[in-house]
Amino acid sequence: MNRDQLSDLAIFVAVAAEANFTRGAVRLGISQSAVSHAIRRLEESVGLRLLNRTSRRVTTTDAGEKLLEVLEPGFGQIDARLEELRLMRDTPRGLVRLTASETATRTLLWPVISKLVRDYPQVQIELSLESRLADLAEGRFDAGIRLGEFVGQEMISVRIGPPIRMAAVASPNYLTARGLPVHPFDLDKHDCLSLRFSAHAPAYEWEFEKDGEQIRKKVSGPFTFNQSAICILAAKAGHGIAFVTEPEVLADVRSGALQLVLADWCPPFEGYHLYYSARRQMTSALRLVIDRLRYRR
Repeated sequence: MNRDQLSDLAIFVAVAAEANFTRGAVRLGISQSAVSHAIRRLEESVGLRLLNRTSRRVTTTDAGEKLLEVLEPGFGQIDARLEELRLMRDTPRGLVRLTASETATRTLLWPVISKLVRDYPQVQIELSLESRLADLAEGRFDAGIRLGEFVGQEMISVRIGPPIRMAAVASPNYLTARGLPVHPFDLDKHDCLSLRFSAHAPAYEWEFEKDGEQIRKKVSGPFTFNQSAICILAAKAGHGIAFVTEPEVLADVRSGALQLVLADWCPPFEGYHLYYSARRQMTSALRLVIDRLRYRR
């Protein structure tokens, strides 16, 4: 069998699969006239008609069907082996350096990357946990994970989690002693546990929304932290009201250790995003991480 015959056989399989010369040509990325010439040349070489042509459809003859029974498994095996070779070439490998908050790591990132490195032993992940929105270039990170509202517009952002809500929480003992706030302005009468994500940044302002009314509150209290975990610990100890993401305190709310307040002022918003610079080269390992983390409803 020469090279032209092999090419003609591949074209015959494509036309038979599509039942149409035009669609077969599109599938192969060649002209319809080239397809017609190849089929005619193949039929002349075997001395039998292989395809029945009508104005609306192409079907195989008995001879064409017998030939197809042999060709389809053979070409299928060739395609499968070529795909294996492509996968060998494109197997993700290398180091991916990520920065993420402790909450995002625990709730979204860790379950994915723990399995990923088992599936792809040639991928290594270096993870830096920090609350602040890190400068990727300065920290030499490939990507970061933060709440979408904190990601700069100059970054490419990929959503990796479902919508979440903020949650204002306090211990039952604190609320019994100090009363239950029913409006964000009531927080002026309460001890609030602040978060400041870096030494030079202002304390995080608490944001509330209800019936179209938006309120940003500057709060004060006995403690300011740079990590939400210790903020939650202080709230459980009765030191005041904490304002963190709901997934961080869901278990404590269910157990009764903490109680939600102002829940009707905390609507859901887009959750965590992975962000990276468009100027950074996309490695196969980073592409794999993004694909595994991408949020699919």
